[in-house]
Amino acid sequence: MATLPYWRLSGFYLFYFALLGATAPFLALYFHHLGFSSARIGELVAIPMLMRCVAPNLWGWLADYTGQRLLIVRVGALCTLFSFALIFVSKSYAWLALVMALHAFFWHAVLPQFEVITFAHLREQPERYSQIRLWGSVGFILTVVILGRVFEGLSLDVYPVTLVVVMAAIVLCSLWVPNAQPSSGNRKVLADGFFKQLRSPGVLAFYACVALMQMSHGPYYTFLTLHLESLGYSRGMIGLLWALGVVAEVLMFMAMRRILLRFSVRRVLLFSFLTAGVRWLLLGSFAEHFWLLLLAQLMHAATFGSFHAAAMTFVQRSFGPGQQGQGQALYATLAGVGGAAGALYAGYAWNTLGPTITFSMASVAALAAAVIIATRLQEDRP
Repeated sequence: MATLPYWRLSGFYLFYFALLGATAPFLALYFHHLGFSSARIGELVAIPMLMRCVAPNLWGWLADYTGQRLLIVRVGALCTLFSFALIFVSKSYAWLALVMALHAFFWHAVLPQFEVITFAHLREQPERYSQIRLWGSVGFILTVVILGRVFEGLSLDVYPVTLVVVMAAIVLCSLWVPNAQPSSGNRKVLADGFFKQLRSPGVLAFYACVALMQMSHGPYYTFLTLHLESLGYSRGMIGLLWALGVVAEVLMFMAMRRILLRFSVRRVLLFSFLTAGVRWLLLGSFAEHFWLLLLAQLMHAATFGSFHAAAMTFVQRSFGPGQQGQGQALYATLAGVGGAAGALYAGYAWNTLGPTITFSMASVAALAAAVIIATRLQEDRP
């Protein structure tokens, strides 16, 4: 068996999620710095998520058809860099909307296909996925802590430059990663098999829950930083709070191999959704109490860590080797639909209904997913 290129795969995840660490806490803050209203901020944040409804399926089909997954990752990363650099041309709402859409079209080509490459390298040891993926969480932590401190002393005008630097690092890492392919077969059989697998018990229910989970994260990813600033927390402290959540996520990833060997995917997903329902209530109603805010951030271990690892395992088990690209693309698409819906409703509700009601709506979405998983997904053996 070929040696696992652990550090090459891990390095890519490190910088990929470093970019998420630069955008999730600070993108809405940057748009607020430019003077946009909460509704416009919600729309701008939603645009890249909406692009996930189209781009991953197109790239996923192309990857499964051509087998050129690594080439798609490299081209996607490079085009993401060039298209996002257009942000330096203008800061008008229409131009920023175009930049958000254009760079996201290429950006969403990258991760689903890289996940397939990672699992192809792992082959008979997919439970080691979380040991590689945790380096993405490390990248997120480093970025939010560093940028939180930087933006206490520097103007947010330098923010786009930091994103371009991280995107350039992703391009370089993509050139370092060796290729690997899942086994392939007759393409018509694979296509027919993909739609057949979608009709398997619980698969569509799982994807519906993916959308609901991402929708519940809408207020968190769009307005948490602004929410905490309004409660008097400094940007440096906010960066540390974001990092705390991801530290908890890293610890969960480190434990996920043992957890998935002991507990079924269904139980892990159910636990993740129930925890999310509680977490959003704490953030919406009790974030001014520091110890409850710390508890809510520690819950990120479940609302992202255990959820994502279990979801990736479910997709890997549910589709054959030649269907993995489409399975990952559909996961990204439904996550995009849910994320866009969450950002949009959060943007429109934030000023009119307030943080408490907005986060309560997120809690309802997560609990609805818990009900669906409990009633529609069959118990699987760990």
